[in-house]
Amino acid sequence: MSLRKMKWMMFLLGLFKIPLIGYVHPRLLFVDEKTVRVKIRLRRRTKNHLSSMYFGALAVGADIAGGIHVFYFSELAGKKVSFSFKSMKADFLKRAESNVIFESSDGQIIQEAILSSSQSGERVNSIVYVNALNTSNEIVATFEMGVSIKVI
Repeated sequence: MSLRKMKWMMFLLGLFKIPLIGYVHPRLLFVDEKTVRVKIRLRRRTKNHLSSMYFGALAVGADIAGGIHVFYFSELAGKKVSFSFKSMKADFLKRAESNVIFESSDGQIIQEAILSSSQSGERVNSIVYVNALNTSNEIVATFEMGVSIKVI
């Protein structure tokens, strides 16, 4: 699966299904079987009153970094997948006063959940972790995302 195709799918998702993603305008920097990296720029649309990245923009970045692997593996397998987030735990360690890179290295967990759901026909729940890093490569927030996956 090419990065270009995944970028196009993310653009369409933001345009037609989840307009808030389109409004924040995230950039997919990298995706493979293990890792996803997404960048959100600090600008007027993503700033809060303290000139740091707004909680909602950080949540959108974690959402994409935690969920893009579902699209990636469903396309590779040629299967339709129902996907949603069940829970989210966030720890904000410092203010995000620059662009933020969201990174998840839990592709294998998503792949195993899709395989398990495909075999059992049941919904599978898993946890994926996302780190948000500023331009100085410091972790500004961590996210624990509960995902629910069912192959249909």
